[in-house]
Amino acid sequence: MSQTVDDLRNEIRLAVGRYERRESTAFTKEALAAICDAVDYEIDTNRLPPKPQMRAGILWKIGVLEEDTPTETESPFRKNELKSIADSLQNE
Repeated sequence: MSQTVDDLRNEIRLAVGRYERRESTAFTKEALAAICDAVDYEIDTNRLPPKPQMRAGILWKIGVLEEDTPTETESPFRKNELKSIADSLQNE
């Protein structure tokens, strides 16, 4: 059985020490910051950057994007991106 987007988000949340969510929600800034930390994308944790910047940085660090360009990540992660993130976190 194929994992849903919600399953993948929860798998990622648990991998970075966050908590599972029952409802379908995109990542909070705090969850994105935890993922950034897990993939070694440095951010200012005192003043979290915008979500598109963190999403771009995550995808850049795991090799999905060639640069950390926020204009390419204006919307929440797509399923294939979530799969790449989950795979990357499992391999660490």
